[in-house]
Amino acid sequence: MKNTLISEFLPLNTVSINDRFWSPFMERIRTKVIPYQWEALNDRIPGAEPSYCMRNFKLAAELTHPELNYGVPKDTGHAGFVFQDSDVAKWIEAASYSLVWHPDPKLEQTVDGAVDIICNAQQDDGYLDTFYIINGMNKRFTNLKDNHELYCFGHFLEAAVAYYEATGKRKLLDALIRYTECIDNHIGPEDGKLHGYPGHEIAEMALARLYHITKDEKHIKLATYFINERGKSPLYFEEETKRNGNDFYWKDSYMQYQYYQAGKPVREQFAAEGHAVRGVYLYSGMADVARLTGDRTLLEVCEVLFANIATKQMYITGAIGQSAYGEAFSYDYNLPNDTIYGETCAAIGLAFFARRMLEFAPRNIYADVLEKTLYNGIISGISLDGTAYFYVNPLEVFPEAAAKDNRMRHVKIERQKWFGCACCPPNIARIISSLGTYIHSLNTDSLYTHLYMGNEAQFTIGGKELFLKTETLYPWEGRVDSTFTAPSGAAFFTYGLRIPGWCQGYTLELNGEKITPEVQNGYAVIKREWKSRDRITIIFDMPVVFVETSPHVRETRGKAAVMRGPLVYCLEEADNGKELCRLHLGTPKGYSVLHEQDVLEGVTVISFVGKREKDWTNNALYRIMETSVLEDKPLRFIPYYAWANRGPGEMTLWVNK
Repeated sequence: MKNTLISEFLPLNTVSINDRFWSPFMERIRTKVIPYQWEALNDRIPGAEPSYCMRNFKLAAELTHPELNYGVPKDTGHAGFVFQDSDVAKWIEAASYSLVWHPDPKLEQTVDGAVDIICNAQQDDGYLDTFYIINGMNKRFTNLKDNHELYCFGHFLEAAVAYYEATGKRKLLDALIRYTECIDNHIGPEDGKLHGYPGHEIAEMALARLYHITKDEKHIKLATYFINERGKSPLYFEEETKRNGNDFYWKDSYMQYQYYQAGKPVREQFAAEGHAVRGVYLYSGMADVARLTGDRTLLEVCEVLFANIATKQMYITGAIGQSAYGEAFSYDYNLPNDTIYGETCAAIGLAFFARRMLEFAPRNIYADVLEKTLYNGIISGISLDGTAYFYVNPLEVFPEAAAKDNRMRHVKIERQKWFGCACCPPNIARIISSLGTYIHSLNTDSLYTHLYMGNEAQFTIGGKELFLKTETLYPWEGRVDSTFTAPSGAAFFTYGLRIPGWCQGYTLELNGEKITPEVQNGYAVIKREWKSRDRITIIFDMPVVFVETSPHVRETRGKAAVMRGPLVYCLEEADNGKELCRLHLGTPKGYSVLHEQDVLEGVTVISFVGKREKDWTNNALYRIMETSVLEDKPLRFIPYYAWANRGPGEMTLWVNK
């Protein structure tokens, strides 16, 4: 295979994060979320929806090995969704990343116990999916479209690689390599095999990740096959549905097979369509395969799809998936704020896609989207105490409408303890635990910094080992200091620092002297011989700014959003009272930008005097149009990610101009 890898992100064990903003999130994941989610996976959270996940694996293990007794009656069936297995896979992946930057023998022992149960359920030929092990192996691989076998496989493969990289233990990895062989024996282009592919994508990028470990050509070839076969005529999903008498839930939908991104070959797809999470997982896998095989046409499709999402279908928070119907993309410039779906997993998948595109080339369009999703659309999905979650991330909430308007029944005004469909909570845990792999990328002669957070990174370039220490109060303040240490001697290379798309002004210093380096694709690039104590200081201007949408977007006409740095802000009822729809920005002067450490675990609050529409004198429902009377009204904005941590109430991100 031709490897066209332009750059590669530094691995997790070479980056240590010590950051005022992100370290508390990571510690919360390690000390609260991972233990809490293990209890949830074992159905031990009072008042939360049961997971059934580990219960299913114990039952499958008992059926596979009758001598085992985990206490699950053998005459009971599979419980929960067909994809329930994937929740513990994501949990293992998150725990693995946590073990890299904080060794924990007790947690490792817990993971080992889970791995033992999972591997005890594996069949002799390598197959490993509790839904079919429990309900009947004769039906396996008969509904690739909807029953998520290859989705669960993909998540477990990701987990197996992560746990191997964290601990060196191969038990789960070897089990998943055997499962990969099982799938490869049943699915592929050869005669006698099923010419199928995943209904819910993720196996593609998981196989690419396995290939990095094994260098086995079969693994990347299987990923490539899944991508190239998808959507070809005759359509496999259509034939499978007829052959096996499966339901087709989207037969009366405008999406049809594009719900699965399978209505046409991937190289003919130029707009993001269908289920949003499936879409960005597929596009991430396509980017992996394009990079590893040198497939330029596939890369070009990825570029077009990314541009479509980022410029026509993405919310200001990085959320994607406008429609609750199918949890799906809808159409260009359709961005409703109250009926939005905006699944947390979709924002996470978009971050995956952006990260992979950055490995092709350092372009700030990719890093800007990565940053936007991380600081806004992803961490909004978890409470500040780490014990409650949003599946859907609205940009406008009116509690009575959420309770009584059927169009908004998917919208919750408070985060939930758990979900029967619990894909989002462990997905948040795994991306935050692996955050160190999103900061710096390296190629043969260049180092790039894409995200700004306090960290210490170790890398080798030109045969020389170097360290880079970054100190900052970002995103609350705009100053970032980065210092090199070169214990084996100076090294000549290019260092690129991202200039965020939100930034309208900045200063850059090298060892205390102002410099104006060339900017390439949104990165300030400095080519020189770097030695110990070389120090780069970049200071981004961080004024309060008001952002409006394209005139093509109907839902936000006449409105604006408040931003500062990478953070999007919102109004909450807790600070501003009811009927937020009556508030106007006015012509604000005298902003107060104050970091309040005792508010929402420490946030920078933006305050100024705006306007509020006065009540009508006769309290009528209608009247002859006249100019509304506005009165001064103090407005107080908090970062969007922190909303709904002070009890239920109204929230809005977009405010009348």
